[in-house]
Amino acid sequence: MEIEQPAGMVIDIERMDIKIWIGDRQMELKKIEYKLTVCKVADASDIDMAADFYFVGKTDEEVSLVCRTEDTPAKTVERDDGWRGFRIQGVLDFSLIDILSKLSGILAEHEIGIFAISTYNTDYILVKEENFARALSVLAAEGYCVV
Repeated sequence: MEIEQPAGMVIDIERMDIKIWIGDRQMELKKIEYKLTVCKVADASDIDMAADFYFVGKTDEEVSLVCRTEDTPAKTVERDDGWRGFRIQGVLDFSLIDILSKLSGILAEHEIGIFAISTYNTDYILVKEENFARALSVLAAEGYCVV
């Protein structure tokens, strides 16, 4: 017997199976298979814009970069290696609320710190490599489908 809960959660009483839903599909978290680095660069021209995976944030105070570790510029102002990540699969409508806060809240309850990035389409969550398997396991136990 399934019982629908608020916020798209369905609980199957017989199997004690919890699934998180967005609309008519179960929320999937897709693992990013490579190691990532979070760093600051002095100038955006130091970034390899031909790389196939990176995020750049530029403000009046800094230029931040998240990229594959092997694509990290030789010259960085600060650098933190050892990150792994996953993204919420699919395109998230701007009207959806509470998705990132629920994920971060679950991880915070398990003392797993995050580095979150949002794009036009979706959200990415990075955790330190030593917490990656545990983070995915915790989220799977909470009803998220990890692919």
